[in-house]
Amino acid sequence: MSESETQEPSGRSSAPVSIAKTTSKKTAPKKPVKRTKSRDDDSTISGEPLPTAKAQATSPVTKTNPSTALVAATDLLNADNRSPNSASAASKLAARSGSMLPASLSAPGVNLQSYISSVNQIPVLSREDEEELVERYYEHGDVAAARDLVLSHLRFVIHIARSYSGYGLPQGDLIQEGNVGLMKAVKRFDPTKGVRLVSFAVHWIKAEIHEYVIRNWRIVKIATTKAQRKLFFNLRSLKKSTSKLTLDEAQAIANDLDLTAEQVLEMESRLSSYDASFEAYGADDDDSATYSPSLYLEAPDSDPAEAYEAEDTQSSRHETLAIAMQTLDARSQDILAQRWLAEKKATLHELADQYDISAERVRQLEKNAMEKIKAAMGAQ
Repeated sequence: MSESETQEPSGRSSAPVSIAKTTSKKTAPKKPVKRTKSRDDDSTISGEPLPTAKAQATSPVTKTNPSTALVAATDLLNADNRSPNSASAASKLAARSGSMLPASLSAPGVNLQSYISSVNQIPVLSREDEEELVERYYEHGDVAAARDLVLSHLRFVIHIARSYSGYGLPQGDLIQEGNVGLMKAVKRFDPTKGVRLVSFAVHWIKAEIHEYVIRNWRIVKIATTKAQRKLFFNLRSLKKSTSKLTLDEAQAIANDLDLTAEQVLEMESRLSSYDASFEAYGADDDDSATYSPSLYLEAPDSDPAEAYEAEDTQSSRHETLAIAMQTLDARSQDILAQRWLAEKKATLHELADQYDISAERVRQLEKNAMEKIKAAMGAQ
């Protein structure tokens, strides 16, 4: 250090001035680091300090995800039948799929937004991961692998179900029906075809949603045949306006869908109709209730009291007739039975040949028997 740097400048106070000395800067001690394992690399280093033994003893125990434990247990059971390489790969995939299930996954009908948020947290499988899960399910019967395949494709079900929101049905119900189709697709998927699961599952998801929409769109089912189903889901999109179809427009739509114009016009009338209550009850000053079908479609025998009265009268007449028939002789009873009570009524000449009398005598016997029965029934 030079002498000019230590000499006091003239004209200033005589207070002592500290002499600055250049010293080397001390380096701060490095914090201990710990190594944390990532998904695919074991060499990731974080700058957080290592916990002490006391901190480790007092730290809370982390709970194991039940789905991870289930997958790990399944792999242990099947470990004897796998090669070392396949067992190692399966264990890595199980560790990844164990975190696929979110902490809370509610049903779509309970809390739709929470369900969508939870599903979006599930990672999408790569082709390699999907192929390995498919192999575990179809070759080893691993149900946990099938569950992971379903969970990873739930977001596609939500995407497809949103396109059917114009039918006025709850979005949660549409998603749940699509989930049923997704599970059917996982069960029937053939990995030898060389396509991804989502390409195969989209048809099953739409089929289940279509069936649900047709069953619940109206009280009365309006689409039962294949042609009617095709028109139900395509007619509104093919119409160029909201007005009624003309014959030319109906024929053009029929040509596009390979149907007839009559089928197109019939489906249009079904879609424009509405469900009416059979028993409509309006206000006292409202005349709409007078057009209820229960009023002009009333059956003449709908009154239970009248029906019971008619049945009782008929039963009484049968009993009275049976009693009156007992007052006749056997030949007169047989003549009346064959002439009036049999399904195939006998003629006078057939009875005359049977009893070896004339047809006129048979007519007289019949007339006398009828008079006796009328008198007996009238007396009762």
